[in-house]
Amino acid sequence: MRRSPDPEQRQRDPERSKQQLLDAAIAEFSAHGFRGARVSAIAARAGVNKQLISYYFGGKEGLYRAVADRWRAGEPAVTAPERPLAELVGAYAVAALEQPELLRLLVREGLEHDAGTPDQQEQFARFHVMLDDFRRRKVDGELAADLDPRYAALALFGLAAAPAVFPQIARALDLDVGNADFATEYAHQATTLVAHLAQG
Repeated sequence: MRRSPDPEQRQRDPERSKQQLLDAAIAEFSAHGFRGARVSAIAARAGVNKQLISYYFGGKEGLYRAVADRWRAGEPAVTAPERPLAELVGAYAVAALEQPELLRLLVREGLEHDAGTPDQQEQFARFHVMLDDFRRRKVDGELAADLDPRYAALALFGLAAAPAVFPQIARALDLDVGNADFATEYAHQATTLVAHLAQG
């Protein structure tokens, strides 16, 4: 059963408190994974009482789902079906650079083989939709005939994610991920690269 916050907490802007908790959760989950993150640490980072996690999100699992929902909320603008594949990858690259901690959370799940995350079913369903889209794009000629859509989807996801996941490699290659123009230029380069994968 959810406990109500005390009167002082009820006077706060609930949306502000929720956003503070989501921001703190993204940082904690990306640093420690779902299992390793502690609600007390999330609440302390957010500057609120930890009972608000249960009150607003139903507990740690609900908070994790809310974090995943935040990432998905921006996907329709990126994944418009009419957008060419090359532009789609470029748009994902920009989105990853804008929200690196959300992407690192996904990477941490993979490194930990964290099959117990609350978002797993939704995540699998989302990637199956992406695979269906890649298969359609192959039929439409956006992928060469000798490319397997499964491998292409995995590789292109990695291409979009690379600067946010491996900023140290970017630096070693004399690229400044923190530069204001980097995201635009990387998206352009990724778009150009993927365009070469189309049927000749």
